[in-house]
Amino acid sequence: MPQRHPSCSNRQFPIAQNYWQNMTTRLTAGPLGGKSAPRTLLLTLSLLLSTTAVAEYQAVPLDTLVPTAEHQQATAGVLQLMERFHYSRVSVDDQLSTQIFDRYLDSLDPQKSFFLASDIEEFDEFQLKFDDAIKTARLSPVFDIFKRFRARVEDRAEFARGLLGAEFDFTIDESYTFDREDESWSQSQGALNELWRKRVKNDVLNLRLADQSDEELVETLEERYERMERRVSQLAANEVFQIFVNAYTLSVEPHTSYFSPRTSENFNINMSLSLEGIGAALRTENEYTVVQRVIAGGPAAASEQLSAEDRIVSVGQGAKDELVDVVSWPLSDVIDLIRGPKGSTIRLGILPEGEAAGSPPKVITLVRDKIKLEEQAAKSSVVEVPDEEGARRFGVIDLPTFYLDGAARAQGQEDFRSTTRDVRNLIEELTSSEEGVDGIIIDLRANGGGALDEATQLTGLFIESGPVVQIKNSRGELGAEVDEDPAVFYKGPLAVLVDRRSASASEIFAGAIQDYGRGVIVGEPTFGKGTVQSVAPLDREGKLGQLKITVAQFFRVNGESTQHRGVIPDVLFPTALESDAQGERSLDNALPWAEVAATKYDAWSTAETDYSDIQAKHETRYRNSELFDVLIEELETQRETRAQRSVSLVETVRQALIEEQEADREERNELYRAAFGASDNSDDGNEEGAPDIILDEAAHVLSDVIEFPPTT
Repeated sequence: MPQRHPSCSNRQFPIAQNYWQNMTTRLTAGPLGGKSAPRTLLLTLSLLLSTTAVAEYQAVPLDTLVPTAEHQQATAGVLQLMERFHYSRVSVDDQLSTQIFDRYLDSLDPQKSFFLASDIEEFDEFQLKFDDAIKTARLSPVFDIFKRFRARVEDRAEFARGLLGAEFDFTIDESYTFDREDESWSQSQGALNELWRKRVKNDVLNLRLADQSDEELVETLEERYERMERRVSQLAANEVFQIFVNAYTLSVEPHTSYFSPRTSENFNINMSLSLEGIGAALRTENEYTVVQRVIAGGPAAASEQLSAEDRIVSVGQGAKDELVDVVSWPLSDVIDLIRGPKGSTIRLGILPEGEAAGSPPKVITLVRDKIKLEEQAAKSSVVEVPDEEGARRFGVIDLPTFYLDGAARAQGQEDFRSTTRDVRNLIEELTSSEEGVDGIIIDLRANGGGALDEATQLTGLFIESGPVVQIKNSRGELGAEVDEDPAVFYKGPLAVLVDRRSASASEIFAGAIQDYGRGVIVGEPTFGKGTVQSVAPLDREGKLGQLKITVAQFFRVNGESTQHRGVIPDVLFPTALESDAQGERSLDNALPWAEVAATKYDAWSTAETDYSDIQAKHETRYRNSELFDVLIEELETQRETRAQRSVSLVETVRQALIEEQEADREERNELYRAAFGASDNSDDGNEEGAPDIILDEAAHVLSDVIEFPPTT
């Protein structure tokens, strides 16, 4: 565990006097409140979480958009915590000021659709003054910039609504750039008008292709543009302040963020209540609500109709209510619409990952329910690999998260639920059966982490006693989490299957198994989150909000960090496309990979294992697999869609593209069904019992390891 910082004296901020006594420490080896988002998602982190739907439109008076005494106190408190306790100890100077300035503008207008170049030139005088604004808590420029932004949004909303009565010619050869993150600010009002003309034309075309009538699409878009204006005009001074402070914290590191008093309350509620709804974590990206992950044990996971990176474009209540367009909605408003009582029905219009913008949405139906915690628990199954003597049987432990019933343990209950206990029982069942298994596969795909203690104890089932992970705090003090039990519960062949969404505790476990030479790691490079966050209130009364701050970093026992690079598998699968664009590596200002001295540990084998022959066998196998061909083609299609920055505004071109994509998808589905021997009536190849080709290949790799032991 990281060492506690000593108390420090500060008269204005009581929290600093007894910092570690007042700090709510989240020493979990998992992403606190979800994985941090890229720069374009800053609105999600800093303002949309604090916005709620209202029945009547009422703008915040402009004369109230000024810094308050509480903002000045909170600024000083955040600065003190960042300078004394943040792991990277970044100085607030002119260099950082430029980054804060750019990020603040980007958080307000990430697609460069509202400000003019002349606005930015006028604001340039503040570029080297935001560091001074933080140090002195003089925040008037922050609010002046926001007021200009609000005026620009009002102007754009009025302009867009005025275009809805126009006749658009969808035969003209022109395109709309919907991702303008790397574009320049519009040089003139005319250029901005042209940008918005194309934006409105694209919105109209999208709804035409979704079979909305002229009357329906005008009504939909009028509501969309009014909501865009309303969202900004209802932001109060606390929300503006929150956006600015997060421009500062996220310029330092992506997992550090400030919560205003209102957002703090919502954050604390979300951390303590049981999950209920459809079971999906959401984020905002390019005006869409995007599924960040599907939560094991929830209705979405059980239905297999919703996947990570799907975009939600509309929401309907019950089986018959009209679907409501939610493009450009604040994230909190979409969440409010999706939430509902257990047992109620909800319909979602979604654009699956890989579908082009403007494609007709697919409508799915879910029944709301509480997240079944037992569904998040470890489960076992058996997969077979044919060989000359029949087949090898491998036990599979599917582990969605590292969980621990801390309350039951604190109450002294002997049968409290934990990852390690459950996995131990499952392995015992798999190995003690009449047929037994020839090896164990721990499946950590999409496992975002969880309890650090469980990652340590689970590792202890497979190794003799020793350190599992090192932890370095912001003062440079290095400690370790250690498995104290010398017993090895399972000594047989072991594989750990990971992917780009395996994070934190998953990376600690996989890294330790790899460092000890205890098993083979297979799959994709992991997420790369190797940092620890804590939540500190800025005052005892809760009037100033709180700061989630990065205070420590994980290091493997061999001295290498899990941060940024993640864990690189011994046998790398071909699905590991664009690894640099995934996970921590894709986040702005992510802490770099680093290393410390290796700690003393007794490896399972004394020399480094060479898996090159096993990798070659794997590559030969997947190159001759129709299923891998289909999978890789699908991943490539998704990559191309993510790289797309503009769309044609010619209706026939867009319609042809949609039809081409649908034909390609159906062809891939046919290959999938043919390879599995499934009926033509199966839904996208996802019929119950269809093989998991990634898991199946992991079993083949482990079989190769048994038959052809790698050299050391």
